[in-house]
Amino acid sequence: MRAKHAMTTSITNLLGSDGPIARALGEGYEPRPQQLEMAERVAGAMADKSHLLVEAGTGVGKSFAYLVPAIRRCLANGEKVVVATNTIALQEQLVHRDIPLLASTINEDPDDPNADPGWSGRLKPVLVKGRGNYVSIRRLKLASGRQDKLFADAGAKRSLHVIEDWAYDTEDGSLATLPPIERPGVWDKVQSDSGNCMGRRCPHYQECFYQQARREMEQANLLVCNHALFFADLALRARGSGMLPVYQHVILDEAHGVEDVAADHFGVRVTEGRVFHLLSSLVSGRGNKGFLPQLVIGSGDMGAVERAISLVRIADAAARDFFDEVLVLSQTDEAQGGRVRRAGAVDNPLTPAMNDLVIRLRSLRDEVQNDADRFELNAYAERATAIANAAEVLVDQTVEGCCYWIEAGGSGDERSRRRTNVTLACSPIEVGPLLEEHLFGKEHSVILTSATLATRTIEPDEPAERAETAFAHVLDRLGCEGAETLQLGSPFEFGKQVELFVDRSMPAPTYGGRTSGESFEDALALRIMDHVAATDGGAFVLFTSLRTLDLVAARLEGPLESLGHPALVQRAGVSRTRLLDDFRADPRSVLFGAASFWQGVDVRGEALRSVIITRLPFDPPGRPLTEARLERIKERGGDPFREDSIPRAVIRFKQGFGRLVRSHTDTGRVVVLDPRIVTKSYGRKFIESLPAGVDPVLLGG
Repeated sequence: MRAKHAMTTSITNLLGSDGPIARALGEGYEPRPQQLEMAERVAGAMADKSHLLVEAGTGVGKSFAYLVPAIRRCLANGEKVVVATNTIALQEQLVHRDIPLLASTINEDPDDPNADPGWSGRLKPVLVKGRGNYVSIRRLKLASGRQDKLFADAGAKRSLHVIEDWAYDTEDGSLATLPPIERPGVWDKVQSDSGNCMGRRCPHYQECFYQQARREMEQANLLVCNHALFFADLALRARGSGMLPVYQHVILDEAHGVEDVAADHFGVRVTEGRVFHLLSSLVSGRGNKGFLPQLVIGSGDMGAVERAISLVRIADAAARDFFDEVLVLSQTDEAQGGRVRRAGAVDNPLTPAMNDLVIRLRSLRDEVQNDADRFELNAYAERATAIANAAEVLVDQTVEGCCYWIEAGGSGDERSRRRTNVTLACSPIEVGPLLEEHLFGKEHSVILTSATLATRTIEPDEPAERAETAFAHVLDRLGCEGAETLQLGSPFEFGKQVELFVDRSMPAPTYGGRTSGESFEDALALRIMDHVAATDGGAFVLFTSLRTLDLVAARLEGPLESLGHPALVQRAGVSRTRLLDDFRADPRSVLFGAASFWQGVDVRGEALRSVIITRLPFDPPGRPLTEARLERIKERGGDPFREDSIPRAVIRFKQGFGRLVRSHTDTGRVVVLDPRIVTKSYGRKFIESLPAGVDPVLLGG
């Protein structure tokens, strides 16, 4: 058998009207010139180990366009390709539909006498998940045997029993197939964890779900993961370690969200929930539940355990003092909008208390005779160390080039009451330099693709140097200046399929103010009712603020329901999947959604006939990281609004607009209830970003 496999069928033939993919898909298959062009450019970038940004309009079929050349690199060159997406839906589509289809249809030229018919067996795709997604059989048995001492309430025990029943039937052992449980925190006691992994010493090593998944990952050549895992791995690689195997090519789909995910994973955070979950896992209730109270020391010296329990209580008090002070700081003028501008703005009793606890846990680890307890103690010590280090970094602001801020709910000063989780966090203001060094500066190709990367539609025959300016914002923000760019329009006829209405009569949106005696929310409610009536429902109403969404929904839920239009409202605790299922089930329904409904939502057919955009999606000016980015541009002498605020808003606007048409047969209207799109000079940039043939119809004068 040949060491390397030469695939002789061209990409054009594979994706063409008479190719194997067309034959597999049957009469519904339509070859798309845009898809062929994208596939050829992706193949070229992979061959050259260069970087390519592709904006591929809806309907181009970009997953096939990058998977075909990726599979060819895996098979013909023995290389590994990583594909990272932002949504579970797309990962499942790739792993369960697209890749199996391509693996079963891509073939060699049947007239080639040197063809190797067994090549398809060498394509080894795998869905890569983080370690914490897998149950540890050893830890599950440990928790089951100690449940009366570990868990303080019946709900936690019931949750453990659900996990037990599932664990002995599941094939993959991952959270994706776990039924809902009452106490999600119980998973922490049974999940696979690097800190307490016994490796080959574990009696369940061979049957371990995580180890099986890791072996599959190491043997795979086409790896599919989410953005969070990819950038967590990249951040680890920057510190000398990593999770993913060495790869030769990276494809980042849904790449419009890459900057935010990268910033999050190159940042640091410490949360109230994380800290108290760790401490309550060690000691809970009145001190007679949790890991430490059930611990037995080989010497019989229970005083060592009592000292550890005492240090947990000290750490608990220190954590309460720490997060109370952080919460108070967030309510002062010094931390307007939650931003913390100076080091030492709060005291830090948390780090020394956690460090003392770490020393005691490690001392106990050396005293216990039970291997299982030894590894559990090691894991708890590692987690406590991470909290201590994170708190120190955040309070002392030791990482340069970062924005530091507080996320806090609740307003009170009652120390004993339960409140919304308080978080102290930081992220790099600019991730471009980090990505330039750790992603684009390495010896592999990087392909970024999305339906929205450019800030305007490039005109036909536009000079290349001007065409590149459409990608200038993303090239700069991601640190990939010099990468090739490609914009591919949609094969859909948007000019015939979409009506765009702009309501000039709306008052200009304000932040909490009133205009001409009519509140912005009242005006929105009236216009939304009119446009819902025009399409008899079937509408997405997209907001940029949850507060505005709540106020408008409160005005409209009753009137809509009375007219037979179910009002589906995005609220805390309401599943996005459930909302979408309900929306698809009733063609007269109206869905009120914010950020997560502007992108990654695919509703085809008659169910969605109208997308109502209540406001141009500019970042809230008080968001700490946004504020820091704008300040950095201003410090360099730039124009923050034009260089950053407008491009970001344009790309999000394109995402919202793109919810309407998902196929050749979809039709409907997009309504913009923000008059600035036609009354402000910058509004033209939003219009210019839309597909050719889409022209606004002005309402209200």
